[in-house]
Order: sequence, then C-alpha cells, then structure tokens
Amino acid sequence: MGSGIFERIIDPVAAPGQQASRILGSPVPEAPPPDGLWGFYWYFIRQARALFGLLFVAGLCVALLDALIPVFIGRVVGLLSAQAPGTLLAERWPELLGMAAVLLLARPASILAQNLIGQQAINAGVTSMIRWQSHWHVVRQGWSFFQEDFAGRIANRVMQAGPALRESVVQSVNAVWYILVYGTGAVLYLASANAWLALPILVWFAAYCLLLRFIVPRLRERARAASEQRSLLTGRIVDSYTNILTLKLFARAEDEDAFVREGILGLTAAFQRQMRLITLNALLLSTLNATMLVSMAAIALGLWDAGRIELGIVAAALPMAWQIANISGWVAFNVAAIFENLGVVQEATGSIAVPPTAPDPAGARPLVVGEGRITFEHVRFAYAGGPGAATGRGVLEDFHLDIAPGERVGLVGHSGAGKTTAMNLLLRFFAPQSGRILIDGQDIATVTQESLRGAIGVVTQDTALLHRSVRDNIRYGRPSASQAAVEAAARQAAAHDFITALRDWRGREGYDSHVGERGVKLSGGQRQRVAIARVLLKDAPILVLDEATSALDSEVEAAIQEQLTGLMAGKTVIAIAHRLSTLASMDRLVVLEHGRVVEQGSHAELLAREGAYARLWRRQSGGFLEG
Repeated sequence: MGSGIFERIIDPVAAPGQQASRILGSPVPEAPPPDGLWGFYWYFIRQARALFGLLFVAGLCVALLDALIPVFIGRVVGLLSAQAPGTLLAERWPELLGMAAVLLLARPASILAQNLIGQQAINAGVTSMIRWQSHWHVVRQGWSFFQEDFAGRIANRVMQAGPALRESVVQSVNAVWYILVYGTGAVLYLASANAWLALPILVWFAAYCLLLRFIVPRLRERARAASEQRSLLTGRIVDSYTNILTLKLFARAEDEDAFVREGILGLTAAFQRQMRLITLNALLLSTLNATMLVSMAAIALGLWDAGRIELGIVAAALPMAWQIANISGWVAFNVAAIFENLGVVQEATGSIAVPPTAPDPAGARPLVVGEGRITFEHVRFAYAGGPGAATGRGVLEDFHLDIAPGERVGLVGHSGAGKTTAMNLLLRFFAPQSGRILIDGQDIATVTQESLRGAIGVVTQDTALLHRSVRDNIRYGRPSASQAAVEAAARQAAAHDFITALRDWRGREGYDSHVGERGVKLSGGQRQRVAIARVLLKDAPILVLDEATSALDSEVEAAIQEQLTGLMAGKTVIAIAHRLSTLASMDRLVVLEHGRVVEQGSHAELLAREGAYARLWRRQSGGFLEG
C-alpha cells in the first residue's frame, strides 16, 4: 500500500544523533533538548522538517479548495439566474464540469495527501520518535535525578510530550491556513464585487485577533498548570501501586485515599479553571460570529436591493460568511487544544529538557581493568544540596584506602559510618568534594560510567528485579549468555530449584515465569538469590557485596557463601555486612567511624587489639549490630 511508504519515512527508535528521516531531515546532537519551549519544539521538528513542510503545503491546497466551494455556489446561482431553461448545460457544461472535477478529484486527492502525511507519517512516527528520544535522555540521567521526583510523573511526561507536541504543530498548521486562506480569499472575492461586503469580515478578523490575544496567554498558563497537576496525580497513584505491600501492611488505605484525593481535587480545580476560559471564549466567539453573519446579510441584501450587486454575489457572500463563522469555531477549538498541548509540552520539559545530572566528562575514555587495584585517595564527601556541595553533614572525611588486586576487603561500622557511601562514590553515583578514586591508576572521574559499572558486579541489600521473566532478570548480567549459562549461575546461587517450581498467572513456568513489579512475586530471599545469579553471570573483575546475604536464612546463606567464595577467586572484593560473622573470612577488615578509617586488619588481629572492631563484635546480639 502507498500508506506503507509514508509509515516508513521516520525511524522512531533511532538514537539521538542518528535519526534518519528518509526524506530531508536534520540529525540532532546527543545533548538533551533545550529547556526553552520553542527550542524544545524545534529540536524534534527539525528531524522531520520536510514532512511538516509537506503537511503545510497539503494544508494550503485543502484550504484553497475548500474556500472555492462558496464561490462555486455563488457561480451556480448566478448561472441559473442568467441562463434560460434548456440552455444551461448546453452552453455552460465546460465550466460546470471543471467545478465538478475540482470537487470530485482535486479536493479528495489533497485531503488524501494531507492524511497520508499527517496520519501515516507524522502521527505515529513522529510521536513515537519524541517518546523514544525523551526516554533515551531521561534514562541516562544520574541516580539523584530519580531520587527527586515521582517515577510515575516522569513517565507521564515522557508519554504525553510526544502526542502533545505533534498535535499542537499539526493543529497550528491547519488553523493558520484556514484562517489565512478563508479570510484573505473571502475579503478579496467580496471586495472585488463591492468593498462594503468585505467590511464585516475585516471587522470580525480584527475582533477575533483581539479575542485570541486575550484568551491565548491565559489558556496556555492554565493548561500548563492542569498538565502539572495531572502528572502529579499520576505520580501519586503510581507511588501507591508500587508500594502496595507497605500500604497493606500498615492498613493505610484511607490515608492513601486522602493522598490521591488531594491530587484529584488539585487536577479538577486546575482543569475547571481551564474550562472556564474555554467556555468564555466560546461565548464571545459565538456572539462575534453572529454579529458578522447578521452584518453580512444586511449589507448584501441592501446592496442587492439597491441593484449594486448580482444575486450570485449574495449567494456566495452568505455561505462564505457562514463558513468563516464555522471555521472560526473550529479554529477556536483547535487554538484551545493547541495551547492545552503547549502547556503539556512546557510541563514535560521539566523532566526531559534537563542537563545531565551526572554526565561523562569531555573526552572520557573506557575503563581498562587489568589487575583490579582500587585506591581511595583522601576522599571527602558530604550530602547537602546534592552532589558536589561543599558544605553539609560529613559522611566521608579524609577517607584513604588502598585495596590490592584480588584482595577481599570487608567494610565494618555502625549505620551512617560511610560504608555504602563509599560504594556509591566508587560507582560514581555521586562525586567527592575532594580527593579521587582510582582503579588500576585510572581516575574514575575521567572514564565513562558505562565502562566503570560494567567492570563492577554489585549485589545490594534492597534487591529490585525487573517485571520480566526470571531468565531475563538473570541474563541482565550478560545479555548474550546461553540458557545453560543462565541455569549454571542460578545453580551457583542456590536458585535453580525454586525457579523450576515457579508458575505465573499466565501459565508461564520456570525460567519463563514473570516475577512481578520489582520482583514482588518472589520472597526476599528468592529475589536475593536471583540477584546473586545475575552478578555471577556478569563475572565482573570487581565485586561489591552490600549486605548481599541479609535477606537469606542461615541454611541458604551457608550454601551461597560457599559459592560466593568461589566467585571471589581472582576478583577484587569489597563487602559490607552488619553481621560480622559473614565478613570474618575476608583478607582484611576496615573499620569506619564518622567517615574515617579507624582500624584495619584481619578478624583475628582486630579482636586481639581490643579496639573498635572488638567492641562491635562483643555488642552483637543475634548476629546484628546494635543501633
């Protein structure tokens, strides 16, 4: 089908910088869109500017042909009044046939072209392109970006930006042509018959522009406020669903109702303010249109009665005025929609048109891990005002630690001592205020984040799985892994037996079964074992275990510890655990207090010193640290 050609013009999932519109288009840089509204629009429009240009031309053709309809009506009435019965078709058939050809052939062809461009190429392709590129930029933001907002609100902005931007552009193209073509065509045609006939349209046009000048800025602001409230409501609802277990455990359904109810009332109030303005606009416009129609009828009939214009002009003038009135209502509706969409797009820029929160430096190169030596050189970091803040609560102070290649190091200390913070700095989720971190002599601040994190396998205490199959979750560690490799990793993590017994609500079994959002269908221990299998499959040269076995019972933990010992062979390992017994076999234990290293040595050496580690060991109760 011919429509298939138009559907293939845009590659909706090409990465920014690689968008290849198969007709004239412009690639864009990998930088996110600018936060200015018009710059944001141009960022996406220029990638398919030829398509929008063709839509502009097709819209002009349709508007011109539609504007001829009242002229044709007037001409036919004029011919009927001028021709004697029996002579019309014989003498005027070429003219009548020409008008019929315009209506039967040219107009449908123009509308078809407009729809092929607008519906087949732009509606689907450009909308999906905007969504894809918006997601592409958002998902590459730093971790702190997602800590500051609702995931649901960010997702809503990504999903709404595409259709809102597309619709506002397409509606603007159509509205501009209909107003310009109908208004200009009507004025020129009627003025050529009698200048007085053009007066009602000119006055109407001036009043219409004043009305738009009053309505449009206010409508845009109210639409933006409504869009913001809609995104906030979406964020609240998604937050409730994501944390449904907490809601149930604490029996807080009524509190969540109030939380969401507040969002709904906020959206309702904002939407009502927007609708009030639209209702006022409709009232003023209908009054303005009625005035134009009555004025046009009075002037046309008066001129005809005085013998100054022909009946055909009257027959054209009245439907032309009526058509302009109808079009103005359609344009007003579209203007309301345009500025509602403008508000949506403007609100979406708050998540999409955001400079990267943790970009790679210019000239960043891939990390090359040879031996796996890790060095923290006099690192200082404090949480306050986001990464890079120079003041605030100190977490790490003059933190210096050198980890030899293949060494297994355990970090020990009370909660808040800085253990997990040190790991977050190693993974470059945050940047130290001073000092630096080296891997095999390479400052991690100068390498790409993808290569850095690709070289580090991490198992955390709070394990969240993807809402996909068990196989997909394990294979996330190495997407190219075979089924045999996936199963081998699961066996090492003591997960294979429970995985083969799984069955989800759609009847998928074993490794094909889905685990639910964040792995909610699995127990904490099962999630942890799948996460460990994922890291086993990744087989990175550096291993970070942050309370990796905290969710496991003693029997399963013992089974996995044996496998972890094999996994650690030949790797540089940093392990964090509150249960000191899980770290006793490490090559070296490093004790942190208030962000500083206060002791280090083997388990036996530290116990013999009777220092901070010995006190922690004695204060444990049931395998956990107090406080």
